[in-house]
Amino acid sequence: MSKVPGSAFEFRTSSACQYENTNPRCVEVATNIPGVVAVRNSVTGGAVEFTPDEWTAFLAGAKLGEFDLSA
Repeated sequence: MSKVPGSAFEFRTSSACQYENTNPRCVEVATNIPGVVAVRNSVTGGAVEFTPDEWTAFLAGAKLGEFDLSA
């Protein structure tokens, strides 16, 4: 987990993440703040915030393949 300086978010990195010189290059998620799911790119850092319901809906769509690049 990593924290954004001055932030209470504690980001988790997927075990499926690709690494470049030991630096993760992937999406990170923080769920430690009640009512907020924060998502960021591990390289650029800026976070986007979602409600838990929005995040759950996104994950359901991802599991169904709705966002696959080949679709």
